[in-house]
Amino acid sequence: MIANLDPFSPPLIGDMDSGHRGPIKTTRTIEKYIRAGVASAHLEDQVLTKRCGQLSGKKVVAQDEYLAQIPAAHAARTRLRSDVVLIARTDALQTLGYGGCTARLRTARSEGADAGLLEGFASKEQLAQVVKNLAPWPLLLNAVKNGKSPVITIDEARERGFRIIIFNFLDAGAGIYYHSPEVVPIENQGIVGTPADIAPVKLLETVGRHGICIFSNVY
Repeated sequence: MIANLDPFSPPLIGDMDSGHRGPIKTTRTIEKYIRAGVASAHLEDQVLTKRCGQLSGKKVVAQDEYLAQIPAAHAARTRLRSDVVLIARTDALQTLGYGGCTARLRTARSEGADAGLLEGFASKEQLAQVVKNLAPWPLLLNAVKNGKSPVITIDEARERGFRIIIFNFLDAGAGIYYHSPEVVPIENQGIVGTPADIAPVKLLETVGRHGICIFSNVY
């Protein structure tokens, strides 16, 4: 739905999680993503009942099981003549260590993945190392502030050789932070505590009201 809002908007990277596990379900999932207009999607190696990548206690499937999904997604993309970017993600750092992660990413690359993602990195030095070990294959950085991994800036990511960075907790974190100050006054004062500069018109401007009004006036 988000991808279809505007075909000329910035490309959307989708999270496929585990692809519902198995080549058949992964194929169906990537087909739906392609038809929805998603520009890229990352597929991970956690077990089906997965955990957030920023939590401890994550479990991953065997390498052969995970890597069977990569060529399946690649074949589906080829069949549909799509240029969707396939990102191979591994959450195996906690259980298999750094070497196990890079082995999975290398094999995923050979099976058709366009880029890689090492989730839950332990240090900035580790980030620089994985880029070096897998070069020139592009890597995506999942930057989550206050998560398991160290905070890294865009400039630091660029210096370490990353080609793309996402901030997937940004909106949710802001929502949690600003939600309480707005809701608490309902109980105490009987009114919502929304700041004066946050009005419906600002929301409408954010989603394109100005351009729509211009178009409406012309036609």
